[in-house]
Amino acid sequence: MEFLFRIMEFMRTKRKDAAESAGSTGSAGSGSGAARGDGAQSGTAPTGTVQSVERAFHVLEALADAEGALPLSELAAATRLPQPTAHRLLRTMEELGYVRQLDTRSYALGPGLIRLGSRATPPLAARAQPIMVELEEIARETVNLAVLDGDRVAYIGQVPSRHQMRMFTEVGRRVLPHSAGVGKAILSMLPETRVREIVGRTGMPRFTPTTITGIDALIADLRESRRRGFAVDDGEREVGVRCIAVPVPGSAPPAALSISGPSARVDDDLARTITDALLAAAARLAEEIG
Repeated sequence: MEFLFRIMEFMRTKRKDAAESAGSTGSAGSGSGAARGDGAQSGTAPTGTVQSVERAFHVLEALADAEGALPLSELAAATRLPQPTAHRLLRTMEELGYVRQLDTRSYALGPGLIRLGSRATPPLAARAQPIMVELEEIARETVNLAVLDGDRVAYIGQVPSRHQMRMFTEVGRRVLPHSAGVGKAILSMLPETRVREIVGRTGMPRFTPTTITGIDALIADLRESRRRGFAVDDGEREVGVRCIAVPVPGSAPPAALSISGPSARVDDDLARTITDALLAAAARLAEEIG
């Protein structure tokens, strides 16, 4: 079922990114809290989109968010669609295998999504998975794999920490690179002219008091990351979270591995262990994708 939720999260974040881009670029907080699918919620699709497709994905997302099943009435309410419209969409997707109706008459996600989700998993993520499992065993903290996707960084793989309190970023989520460990690790591999172009388009909104919001400060941070071989996000995206990330040499698109955890657990001693493990893991992954 993991693949099923991955493709749903991918579609959700793609639309969320579009909503962010339509907003005020570079303003603080513009990267968070974007409303989901305003067009479908209000009954009109954004310019250049197909309303029925927007609505169908809203239905699928509502089912994914429910983590189970929903009756027609609740599904229509969650998507703000008329019940006849929601019912027609459900019947169509049921015929295609993307939705199934249970004996209770409620609706749930169908097995057809598993096939789509498995195709959406990048080959790099599959190759990195055993390496990421080993990293989690060493650090006992969450391990992520991300790649540069346009002007943003997309998370394409994850092994969650075994701790109850752990860091979690949805696979498929895309974030601004200037405030994330994986983003800074990836930017450190790029020519500085390209870095300036990327952040010039995305802006550098502040997420926490320690977020880097100036281009000169970011360039200096990236130069230091390049010199030492790893990047550090010390509460720059989320307060109380520490992330260490390393680029994967020779990867295309540019990629990075990271380990994240609460600052209280990722102390300096563990950070040294994590850094050594990440550097070795990135070199090993680079050889495998060689």
